[in-house]
Amino acid sequence: MESHDEGRDLLERLFVADAHFDLPLMVLARRRSGERRVIERHYLEGLRRGGVDLLVCSLFVPDAFLPEMALRHALDQVAALREEEAESPHALRLCRNVDDIEAAGASGRLAMILSFEGAEPLGTDLGLLRVFHDLGVRGLGLTWSRRNAAADGCHFHAVPEGRRGGLSAFGVALLAEARRLGCYLDVSHLNDEGFWDALEHFDGPVMASHSNCRSLVSVPRNLTDEQIVALAGRQGLVGMNACSRFVASCDRPDIDALIDHVDHVVGLVGIGQVCLGLDLCDSLPAPDLSSSLDAFDVVDTHGALGYLASAMLRRGYGEGDIAAIFGGNLHRFLKGALTS
Repeated sequence: MESHDEGRDLLERLFVADAHFDLPLMVLARRRSGERRVIERHYLEGLRRGGVDLLVCSLFVPDAFLPEMALRHALDQVAALREEEAESPHALRLCRNVDDIEAAGASGRLAMILSFEGAEPLGTDLGLLRVFHDLGVRGLGLTWSRRNAAADGCHFHAVPEGRRGGLSAFGVALLAEARRLGCYLDVSHLNDEGFWDALEHFDGPVMASHSNCRSLVSVPRNLTDEQIVALAGRQGLVGMNACSRFVASCDRPDIDALIDHVDHVVGLVGIGQVCLGLDLCDSLPAPDLSSSLDAFDVVDTHGALGYLASAMLRRGYGEGDIAAIFGGNLHRFLKGALTS
């Protein structure tokens, strides 16, 4: 792998953020095995090496916990991050707004924001969204790649299925409650019908935290050009996903193939609508998602972000462009989205 010194040096000077990381799931698994200070011991060095200042931490509930244990599993993930914050107060801060994020950075701590990756923990109880909001959840992804009470998700590849639906009546009501509370909407993992329903029924801040371009890799998890343009029209963001299955159709896609998706979004809607939503899955507890997909991360942990930055410099992106994509755009989005 080529040198990443130039990119790493640049990232040390910038605000760097990842709009989607399954950190709570990974932390909870290790804490249940008896470990403590998991983030500090296993992740913090790599995050600092990549210059990461902010992680949006997704609350994802695996199939094995559905439906009965979804609420408990999500709450356990929140509790695990709270315990991590208490054990490493000098290194971590769970944040609710941009003021918190900036205060964390000023004190040298990693900022973390909570987001739903699927509304399964809520069941059909609208009031639970307020509970999770009070616990710090600020992003609402209605689905993962499966059907729930709110909407239908999109599969990773074509599968035999019945008639697909968009948002349910509960899903529409959930969007209204999210808007009232001040949550932003994350449309990654929604199927196409749900995507357009969501944009029709939600007039607040919206993004696709970890979705690439379907015109480059034709899988349902990626966005069409029409969807990318629609998100940009709402000042929304598209987060670049490092999962190889969504990066390229060849056997061993690399960082340059991921930058092809950056190029495509920038060509469609400009530099201001792109961010990082890496969805790094190689370190998920077994049985993990990446192995079931026969996939891998083309960015080898957050510690390798310097390689991505260096490759983008070679591609012709300037330092200001990288500053926007690696964190500035997400900071701007959150500043407008998080009001409390």
